[in-house]
Amino acid sequence: VQLQASGGGVVQAGDSLRLTCAASRRTYATAWFRQAAGKEREFVAALRRSTSTTYYADSVKGRFTISKDNPKDAVYLQMNSLKPEDTAVYYCASPPNNPITSAVRSPQTYTYWGQGTQVTVSS
Repeated sequence: VQLQASGGGVVQAGDSLRLTCAASRRTYATAWFRQAAGKEREFVAALRRSTSTTYYADSVKGRFTISKDNPKDAVYLQMNSLKPEDTAVYYCASPPNNPITSAVRSPQTYTYWGQGTQVTVSS
């Protein structure tokens, strides 16, 4: 599976961005992770295709929305009310099989990764 993340940019605090993860084929699930400079990669959101179940990190709940576009095999991350602490490189990822719920937030669950897209939020 090949994944391509896009949609990043430079915005001001309070603005919105929509990231897109385009996949070469349909996957069991898609997650977004982010990595800020000098920090470890952290889970942001995930979507399980079979049930459309979504998962969010507490830090983005209520501000970010993950959704899918079935005909395009794409997954979106709508990011509203952006904060400077959201600044990071955002990666989309997919697992080789349908992950158990307890594994959804772990980067080790995911085999396929996109190249990352930079999001910079200025104050």
